[in-house]
Amino acid sequence: MSAHTNPAATVTALPSYQQYICHACGYIYDEAEGDPDGGLPPGTLFADIPDDWACPLCGVTKADFSPYSPPNMDALRAQVSARAPAGSSRKEPGVVIVGAGRAGWHLAQVLREHDAEIPITIITSCAGDIYDKPLLSVAMVRQITPEKLVKESGVEAARRLNVRLLAQTHAIRICQDTRQLRTTRGSIRYDHLVLAHGAQAALPPALPASLCWRINHLSAYLKLREALGNTRKEVVIVGAGLIGSELANDLALGGHRVTLLDVQNEPLSRWHDEMAGAQVLQAWKDLPLEFVGGVKISQVAREGKQYRVTTECGRSILADQVIAASGLQTPDRLARSAGLAWQNGIAVERQALRTSDACVHALGDCITIDGQASRYIEPIARQAKTIAAHICGCDPVPYETLPAVVRVKTTSMPLTLH
Repeated sequence: MSAHTNPAATVTALPSYQQYICHACGYIYDEAEGDPDGGLPPGTLFADIPDDWACPLCGVTKADFSPYSPPNMDALRAQVSARAPAGSSRKEPGVVIVGAGRAGWHLAQVLREHDAEIPITIITSCAGDIYDKPLLSVAMVRQITPEKLVKESGVEAARRLNVRLLAQTHAIRICQDTRQLRTTRGSIRYDHLVLAHGAQAALPPALPASLCWRINHLSAYLKLREALGNTRKEVVIVGAGLIGSELANDLALGGHRVTLLDVQNEPLSRWHDEMAGAQVLQAWKDLPLEFVGGVKISQVAREGKQYRVTTECGRSILADQVIAASGLQTPDRLARSAGLAWQNGIAVERQALRTSDACVHALGDCITIDGQASRYIEPIARQAKTIAAHICGCDPVPYETLPAVVRVKTTSMPLTLH
């Protein structure tokens, strides 16, 4: 008798999807989710991605990705238990991180990959939710709803990494002699303190903070979206650098009328030699977006429910909302409280990214090396590895400053600049 296969016994194996990490910005490509905005439907295998596909966050190519496996916390704890002498327990204060942006959370992740038991506390003035900040300037054109911007809540991330999260808490002062950080929820001891609180938008002298938006974190962006509502608004953006140009492009494509002001004669003037300004101006010609260059703000005043923006040359613009995007500056209160060396930001050395206090490290937008800041995504992952290696007693991983490749997410004319 011939053998027959029982159809009911046939099992179709589900595909085993993998994850891949961008070495430039830390973006995780999950084959199961794909990148629909980039033309990759869910289930697209990494091997099938075209070589010219760009990372949706920073714009590097497929060649800058490698396989990624999330750390197995149970395995890490087992390794620690196997190494620890019988009856030993860790009572040290551990690591305190100020800031729950990409830099703070990424450092916590790398520390945890090195050591499953080291105490980690994150202090943040916001909820500590994890999100991709670069998406804030393209959320409208990509039709990303506010609730979809959050990848993981702060509470969930803290539980996953076994981190103590003090959300809605402000760091006030560093007490070097007692190794304590004073906060609005009391003083916290530390063995290692890491400053990752980022930078904030600088304001022109004539632009009061109370009359404008500074879109440098998720909560401010969500409030702006709420204020804009679903009807066409008149928006003035002061500053036509990277963030200002991206926001102007996104808001104009979202249906708002945008006036973009800058002291320079063209947008993206830092990249004049690469003709960046000329290219975006050409792309914007059919959008409700007017660029006005070579002007300085002389006054911003309330006028009913709107704002009157006046320039030194006498131009007057009536706006529903005003956004400041005129560069970044590092808040100096914490650094000054500890007398940390300062060079246009918190000065750190390359070997371990330590400040002038050997117990205090810093990374991200708040630091400078030899007086130079590099406020881009790419350095953060490498900076976290440098600090984590030093704190955990691993072989040194000196930080190297590399030329930045900048992806300008002006979707009317995306640019890759250097």
